[in-house]
Amino acid sequence: MDWNAVWVTGLLASVTMLCLMVIALPLAWWLARTRSPAKPAVEALTAMPLVLPPTVLGFYLLLLFNPEAPFGGAWFALTGETLSFSFEGLVIASMLYSLPFAVQPLQSAFEALDETLLEAADSLGAGPLDRFVTTVLPLSRRGLLTAAILSFAHTVGEFGVVLMVGGNIPGETRVLSIAFYEYV
Repeated sequence: MDWNAVWVTGLLASVTMLCLMVIALPLAWWLARTRSPAKPAVEALTAMPLVLPPTVLGFYLLLLFNPEAPFGGAWFALTGETLSFSFEGLVIASMLYSLPFAVQPLQSAFEALDETLLEAADSLGAGPLDRFVTTVLPLSRRGLLTAAILSFAHTVGEFGVVLMVGGNIPGETRVLSIAFYEYV
């Protein structure tokens, strides 16, 4: 058993899941509540990893992470390291690849909320943040749990994206799916 691959996989899945929850909560809340004409486009972009082949996504991320590209160049200027074939690059790639698995359950949970409960919290003097923390999140706990579990599990099972972006560097980017593939 490659315990380093187990460690890297667990760490990657945990960091990805935590980062996704921070990003997906406001995004899903906005998608559930907005009437903006941009909503369908944002939903489509959020769902894109569901239909885009993982290696294609990985290829485009390699182009984005290139130090000659604006994003990769800015990262290189800040850190002195590239995102390609690094743990940080894996986290960003995993977040993009698992984004729909965090956003969609949260959006569904937020859309299912009883509006009268939010109005009652508002009438009792709860501000927007207080109402979100004390009313919305507790009422959406199943969606929160589903989003966390799905994004964690999806990250554990990634193959194409992590191979393209992270490669197979033992102790740094080698995850279980790559180790299993190499073993077979």
